[in-house]
Amino acid sequence: MKKPSFLERLTGGQTDDMDRILDEDHEFGEEEDELAVTEDTMEEEEDWSQEDMSSDEGPQEGELPVDMYQTDDEIVIRALVAGVSPAELEISITRDMVTIRGVREEYQEAHDDNYFHRELFWGSFSRTLLLPEEVAIDESEAQEKHGLLEIKLPKLDKHRSTQLKVRSNAHK
Repeated sequence: MKKPSFLERLTGGQTDDMDRILDEDHEFGEEEDELAVTEDTMEEEEDWSQEDMSSDEGPQEGELPVDMYQTDDEIVIRALVAGVSPAELEISITRDMVTIRGVREEYQEAHDDNYFHRELFWGSFSRTLLLPEEVAIDESEAQEKHGLLEIKLPKLDKHRSTQLKVRSNAHK
């Protein structure tokens, strides 16, 4: 069955299959209903989704959630990194981009089948952020306190100017 186009749905121009489905005399689950989902179809879809989940690519890297805001003088990035030693965090800064990488190691005290909920993320994570303005790399600071990483990136002052004195090499 061809999926109706946006225009067909908007104007109500359905195909014959759509009319048949919406017909009052049609009983869902009839044997001749080729649009009905069977158990075989559901099993095939479950097998496909399980194959997709168990790929041989290894564990997937998580994306670190962050807050990023600016003040008049700096750009501030905050991220929750509880369970990660500050020495294990890798922060790379360019004038217009920041990348944060780390690994949160799992200390498993119970077997997998003894868990009721598993919502915490374990494993490697990273996040690359494009900065809205250029920053002074050498003046940037990062600190961690109670699992909260805070990176302060001073903005480059593009309006700052200085006067240069011209030296003459004529006396040599």
